[in-house]
Amino acid sequence: MREVLDELERWWKAGKPVGLATVVATWHSAPRPAGATMLVGPDGTAVGSVSGGCVEGAVYEVAQEAMEAGVPALERYGVSDGDAFAVGLTCGGILDVYVERIDPAGFPEFGEVAGAIRAGIPVAVVTCVSAGRDGDSGGDGGESAPASRLGRRLVVWGDRTAGSLGTDRLDAAATDDARGLLAAGRTGMLRYGYDGQRRGDELLLFVSTHATPPRMIVFGAIDFAAAVSRIGTFLGYRVTVCDARPVFATTRRFPEAHEVVVGWPHNYLRAEVEAGRVDERTVVCVLTHDPKFDVPVLEVALRLPLAYIGAMGSRRTHNDRLARLREVGLTEDELARLASPLGLDLGARTPEETAVSIAAEIIAGRWGGSGSRLTTLDGPIHHLTGACTTEDRFADQGKDAN
Repeated sequence: MREVLDELERWWKAGKPVGLATVVATWHSAPRPAGATMLVGPDGTAVGSVSGGCVEGAVYEVAQEAMEAGVPALERYGVSDGDAFAVGLTCGGILDVYVERIDPAGFPEFGEVAGAIRAGIPVAVVTCVSAGRDGDSGGDGGESAPASRLGRRLVVWGDRTAGSLGTDRLDAAATDDARGLLAAGRTGMLRYGYDGQRRGDELLLFVSTHATPPRMIVFGAIDFAAAVSRIGTFLGYRVTVCDARPVFATTRRFPEAHEVVVGWPHNYLRAEVEAGRVDERTVVCVLTHDPKFDVPVLEVALRLPLAYIGAMGSRRTHNDRLARLREVGLTEDELARLASPLGLDLGARTPEETAVSIAAEIIAGRWGGSGSRLTTLDGPIHHLTGACTTEDRFADQGKDAN
């Protein structure tokens, strides 16, 4: 994403048009999630990917046409897994790809959008990718007519908007829903009537959200924490390592972490919650296996709607920890949210292997994976749960979105 943003901003500042292809919906075992992008520059350069290589050639040609003619298009690629080789989508699944021209005249707000993304300010771009089938009326032939809606954009921040999708009512409805997706860190599709009716489906809007990265908070400045912080950064988390012992909690020992904090874990977590810097995407890994640190921070964490809470320790440590947590009043439902001992059964021994095990459990929880070997399973390998998939209620495979 950052490479595409860099190149797109470079050409936009130069006043040059580019073709941008974005995955806006997926079904079955599609290779890339909604939001994946590929850029075709005015010099023919291709940056990014919408399918991992399966249909890039076809998308490249459509993007060139959109760049030259300025006419956007919504294309569908892929068939059933069994027939996938016939159309080049070798992994199967279905992709809807929206292709458009980006230039300063057509997207004057892009400079602000790029600046917000770089500054870590949450922003969503709502684009009309389909404005009704042939023969649909809707509108009076002016700016509110279906043909004029295609390609229109609304940029949504937490406190303001820019651009318009055609009517004030539609802008208001899309702003509310886009802010909801932005708060959850989700990218996906919305359907409305021509004037913003939520029961309508004439307009198909794609909401591309750019939120701050999810957080990983690692409590316990031990050697395992160094490996966990490295893999957390690799997965795209903003990683914090926290420990009450200043001799261990140093940036020199944790160069991959975004920040290293000296403080009691439960006090730090409570302060971050009060400051609004912890949300439902946050993962917490408690690695000290020392009850004077573990129990107070887990007492705070297990009462929060976090994405993942894991704690390191032996079976004996785990049972002792549960007893102590029950003593401070945690319920069985709250205790059931604790992954302890944390990680999947990979037979890990080293800190690096253990970090992979922990990361695997976090990923499985995020996407609904079982942790089993794929070779022993049937059905699609990608799960339709998690933060970046298109919501089923807005995606109907049987409908022609073009």
